[in-house]
Amino acid sequence: MTLRGAILDLDGTVYHGDSPLPGASRAVDRLRDRGLSICFFSNNPLHGGAEYVERLQTLGIDARAGEACSSATVTRRYVDENHADDAVFVVGDDSVRERIDRTEATVTEEPREADVLLASWTDEFHYRDMLAALRALDEDTAFLGTDPDVTFPDGDGNPVPGSGAVVRAIAGVTERDPDAVLGKPSEWAVEAALERVDCPAEDCLVVGDRLDTDVAMGERAGMTTVLVRSGVGDRRAIEGSDVTPDHVVDSLADVPDLLPAE
Repeated sequence: MTLRGAILDLDGTVYHGDSPLPGASRAVDRLRDRGLSICFFSNNPLHGGAEYVERLQTLGIDARAGEACSSATVTRRYVDENHADDAVFVVGDDSVRERIDRTEATVTEEPREADVLLASWTDEFHYRDMLAALRALDEDTAFLGTDPDVTFPDGDGNPVPGSGAVVRAIAGVTERDPDAVLGKPSEWAVEAALERVDCPAEDCLVVGDRLDTDVAMGERAGMTTVLVRSGVGDRRAIEGSDVTPDHVVDSLADVPDLLPAE
């Protein structure tokens, strides 16, 4: 097995909230020492790649320009490539709305004018948002989600509702599945990650704490997959899942030891 790249999840894998996980910084250094290129990938839709690089650097992690991306990065690119000049109605945080406003599309505040409905995380999700979604979605309207994470860990590692909860609520009330959900494990997320590590999927390691996003993405693409138990994933989750990681370890600190001896 020759590995040339590593895709590393962030929350629950590299850090919890504002605290790096024990051994994470050293693990990144050891992966680099073995010649692996790095992509840090978060499904959090509120921040872009450059913001994550800056955050990682403040936490003492060796992150470099261009190495990070997120569901926000993938969503912005997808909208530019597939919905330029379309009107997008956003159910989500203001930061998501502002990012879409910087694409080739336009943001509309009128649901009935929407060519695209984009659902994402917001801590102000309300009945009125489901009503707006009902008004926005018709047979000609595209339905997108930024990412499928139903929960994500807060600063103490406790789960809180994520974008996937919003996407599922809207899918339920409109009786329609999204046309695309753009974070991990989607094909668009794979493409963005592989561009950053610059190697084929079969030469890539993906590490994360979620079976349904991190490990599923790697499994579908033919990567070597590692589930860490420092976030939401554990062996009990594996027993009830169709997704099976190649390795299960306690934390990112253990991952360099999985690499073949030089």
